[in-house]
Amino acid sequence: MATKPTDTKKTKKKPAKAKAPAMTDGRLIVVSNRVPDVKGGKVQAGGLAVALEEALLAAKEGVWFGWSGRVGSNSHSRPEVTEAGPITYITMDLSRKAYNEYYNGFANRALWPLFHYRIDLATFSREHQARYMEVNTMFGDELSHYLKPGDTVWVHDYHLIPLGQCLRRHGHDQTMGIFLHTPFPAAEVLIALPTHRELVQALAAYDLIGFQTENDKRAFADYIRYEARGTVTKDGRVSAFGRKFRIAVFPIGINPEQFEGPVANPKQMSWARDLKERSGDGSWLIGVDRLDYSKGIAQRFAAYERMLERYPAYRGWVSYFQITPPSRGEVAEYKQIRRDLEAQAGHINGRFADMDWVPLNYINKSYSRDRLALFYRACGVGLVTPLRDGMNLVAKEYVASQNPSDPGVLVLSRFAGAARELTDALIVNPYDVNSVADAIAQGIEMPLDERRRRWQSMMKVIRKNDLNRWRETYLAALAACGAERSAA
Repeated sequence: MATKPTDTKKTKKKPAKAKAPAMTDGRLIVVSNRVPDVKGGKVQAGGLAVALEEALLAAKEGVWFGWSGRVGSNSHSRPEVTEAGPITYITMDLSRKAYNEYYNGFANRALWPLFHYRIDLATFSREHQARYMEVNTMFGDELSHYLKPGDTVWVHDYHLIPLGQCLRRHGHDQTMGIFLHTPFPAAEVLIALPTHRELVQALAAYDLIGFQTENDKRAFADYIRYEARGTVTKDGRVSAFGRKFRIAVFPIGINPEQFEGPVANPKQMSWARDLKERSGDGSWLIGVDRLDYSKGIAQRFAAYERMLERYPAYRGWVSYFQITPPSRGEVAEYKQIRRDLEAQAGHINGRFADMDWVPLNYINKSYSRDRLALFYRACGVGLVTPLRDGMNLVAKEYVASQNPSDPGVLVLSRFAGAARELTDALIVNPYDVNSVADAIAQGIEMPLDERRRRWQSMMKVIRKNDLNRWRETYLAALAACGAERSAA
């Protein structure tokens, strides 16, 4: 094991109460594209980051490795190490060229559109792919110095698919798994990528590949059977590329208690009352999405416009609140999406607005989780209509935020992973503008008894498959893979 860099920051951290996953006696090593900021010894991030931090705490000793989020001028920077209690955070900066070609390039202009079934938007560049491999190799080289025998490595998402293969080349035989938060495309879509075989072969370096849904798992299995000429058993045992590994489904969840119940903060409660008064006797629709073509926001705007056409009684009474924080602003496609949505929102408001009513409130900014929970609770219909999504946790957050005595209605795309669990939502095809418009109207008019029944059914699923269960079941399955390898 190499000596740790000297620029180590030490902070104290109070261990969180977390159920210990089924692990070996070694450390847990979490690897993600971004490592959250650690201030005062505490992760400054959302639910997923906290869940991963709790997994590291439950393992008693762990490492969180990945990109710092900073872009510098050096092509290879020394890692920065922060020790916070039993967790060591190791981060690396990226050069501007690496950021443009690894992150904005291959990861987000080739893999992201491909994984979301947008072949028309995928741009393949050999140079970008080379940088993607170079960054993964750089991460693998650095992480290799910190690995010990008995460690368990848990890699996250499409940015780091080759990392396990890089570590194997260093001779590491630790148990390694990856979880893909995105959808996994059908084989017919994936083979549009010129280097599809190399990508899937890199995935085969892991002992466990986790997917959001059975559809994703099936798509991967089809590729193995018909393109790689490997074998896949019913229980997810795969033999391909000279390796044996497992595939399984682990639908990610939320911590529902963070969204349930009234807000205790007096300022927030006052703000919630003001929001309710603004709506008067009317009704609010809400959509919360990162600015991305996969979210189906343009189609949703069109469905809202169609609803106002088909149900004129709702004009002046039903308002739509769309929160869309910008993302990947350096990518040309995202700049165009923002311009298009702004023009579409202006068209709808210009067509239907009145002196005392704005139909569509389109906001390009982010809000805190507590503020979002207030928005969700105040809105009678939640619109979650992506064209393709791995899971979409907004759907679960909206349901969890509702008032049990008077819950709202979730309109949910069949192409979101959440639709496999939240079957009591109004499931729609986001490409069918008329049916989405009708579903919105159905949600607005739905009787209270039916709303309560649907909400209770969905909450049972959300509470059962929460974020802790996702983490624990994945790590238990990964530990089982390690035990099998040791026994072989």
